[in-house]
Amino acid sequence: MADLPHVVDTTTDTFETEVLQKSMQTPVLVDFWATWCGPCKSLTPILEKLAGEYGGAFTLAKVDVDQEQQIAAAFQIRSVPTVFLLVGGQPVDAFQGALPEGQLRQFLQQHGIEPLAGAAEAPAEPAPLDPHAEVVRLRHAVEAEPDKAELRLDLALALLKTGAAQEAEQLLDALPANLSTDDRAVRARARLGFAALLKDAPPVQVLEQAIAADDGDLTARHLLAVHHLVGGDPATGLEQLIEMLRRDRGYQDGLPKKALIDAFRIVEDEDVVGQYRRKMASLLF
Repeated sequence: MADLPHVVDTTTDTFETEVLQKSMQTPVLVDFWATWCGPCKSLTPILEKLAGEYGGAFTLAKVDVDQEQQIAAAFQIRSVPTVFLLVGGQPVDAFQGALPEGQLRQFLQQHGIEPLAGAAEAPAEPAPLDPHAEVVRLRHAVEAEPDKAELRLDLALALLKTGAAQEAEQLLDALPANLSTDDRAVRARARLGFAALLKDAPPVQVLEQAIAADDGDLTARHLLAVHHLVGGDPATGLEQLIEMLRRDRGYQDGLPKKALIDAFRIVEDEDVVGQYRRKMASLLF
């Protein structure tokens, strides 16, 4: 971890100095993870990014539970990922599961952890990759390493962005079991499901006219929502699904709730997802 600022791989031998003693001066997040843990693969990179962005406002200490069973036992780790916050040598809070970046920032803020003044600004976002160029690059990578299943998953995701749903689905179907349940594969399946709904669907304008004529036309609302979700306007799509839930949560055997859950899997904007999760919860509970 020498190339990542404020991030350490902690062992039983170094835990005293890198975590307990360090937390006397600076808050320490202890990330309990495992190599076989899918959610860990999405959480840990975000934690590493925040550790660098916050410029030393906290230290991230990573603990591989398989390698450091003594530490895991001391913290009574039952599942991974589990993250503890230590301040003054004592755990003060914890959470389980892969929280999105927005909720991680809120967790830090709740404990008074803010980016240090003078901390290096986060690097500019790289220019978005051309999806077609990425497909070409990944095809060459798969040809060079045909046994590397992760590359086939990457290619399937890239193909989806170009609209090549059929080839993407074939690649997903051929993934080994350990990758077929990967978060990215699950998200891709949800995206495929939405794309299939649009195969014979009317265009947006026709659906909008149908809703204007009958605002209780939930079939039109559903298809309009899918158009927006697939077309890159997630908030508008989710708003239509929320309206479906508000009008008839039992429509087509609970379709509004099911569609919202699937939509949350494919929407990448964590703040938008959080906003509409709260709206869904307020209608259901």
